[in-house]
Amino acid sequence: MNLNTIKPAKGATHNSKRLGRGQGSGKGGTSAKGHKGQKSRSGYSRKIGFEGGQMPIQRRLPKFGFTNVNRKEYRGINIDTLQILADTQNITEINQDVLVQNGLAKKSEIVKIMGRGELKTGISISAHKFTKSAEEAIAKAGGKAVTL
Repeated sequence: MNLNTIKPAKGATHNSKRLGRGQGSGKGGTSAKGHKGQKSRSGYSRKIGFEGGQMPIQRRLPKFGFTNVNRKEYRGINIDTLQILADTQNITEINQDVLVQNGLAKKSEIVKIMGRGELKTGISISAHKFTKSAEEAIAKAGGKAVTL
């Protein structure tokens, strides 16, 4: 390998012509940026939402609504999903660690068990919240619903 044979990897380069390398290159002089103006200067970057000096849409539209800072976001997991998990992994006790290991919830998430589906086996389930239908289905199947 010699210095004169080194080439960039295929697909690494986008432009076939280098800008600003003299008039003979065809892209000299203004370097394909036109004449004068803000966009022709080095270091130019347009702000997100800039509309050429016109009042941007995010400032024209009124603000509305309310965001509650104390809102709790729950990760909803249905009973039928837990039944599939119990069948495939032969699990009798489901808690936060089991849910995290199987990708159903993250470690920091608050989990709420919902009542869609049917539970066939008696499983002990530990979660932060349960819906009434979920608690009834778990009790009917002979399991336990433990609130954390």
